[in-house]
Amino acid sequence: MHRIGIAGVPDPKLIANIGVNDDIIDLDMPIEGVEYFDAIDRLAPKIYCATLRTVFVNAITIKPQVIIADVGEGKCDGMRFIANILHDLLPETKIITSRNSNTKPHGNPISVSDLPLREKMNRIVNSIIKPVDNNVKLCKPVAGFWGVPPRDFSILDLFPDKTHIYGWARCMENKSPDNMEIEMQVDEGIPIVFFAQSFCQKTVLAKYLAGKYNGLFVDVDAQLDDSAKAKIIAFLTLRGAIP
Repeated sequence: MHRIGIAGVPDPKLIANIGVNDDIIDLDMPIEGVEYFDAIDRLAPKIYCATLRTVFVNAITIKPQVIIADVGEGKCDGMRFIANILHDLLPETKIITSRNSNTKPHGNPISVSDLPLREKMNRIVNSIIKPVDNNVKLCKPVAGFWGVPPRDFSILDLFPDKTHIYGWARCMENKSPDNMEIEMQVDEGIPIVFFAQSFCQKTVLAKYLAGKYNGLFVDVDAQLDDSAKAKIIAFLTLRGAIP
């Protein structure tokens, strides 16, 4: 059995080669028992993407035998840099990098279901490393969340049920992380929060689309603060998505 760390949405062929008894870890997500973020202050700047810092800390703390990382357009340049640093810091770890350029949609029923938003996102994130239940009830959206899976999932609890997922998170469910057409797609006429992690290159796309579709642009660093929380609640309330 091997402990294998996954970052981003690697080429499905690489995921398919993982053994059924291997321990698979999503390096993008916080892991209980791992201390963030002071552990790597000497290695990474404080003003940096919280998701990439999370990958970094998880990797150097857990030291998996294998790391499989998407370092292409489906993830970001930042992951390419992190992968090269980890190659130096973890000489006993096999670092496998790939560029998942898949653009063919595989469907996104979870994104457009009536499940609570946190449950939707959990299933989408988990679907990268294991089969998930996508036998769900579809619905018309009353609100939207556009963006990447947030480091702090508590932001998702602010949204009503029947909130649709858009952006790169929908690309994840489609197994097509490099599909800009899907990433840019939204339903017009509903209140949509356009989210990005602070210091991520996607903040410019989120802000542009928020202006185009009369939505709310929000960027959050490691954890949701009271200011961002108040903005989202006020926006969704004024637009009639929540009472």
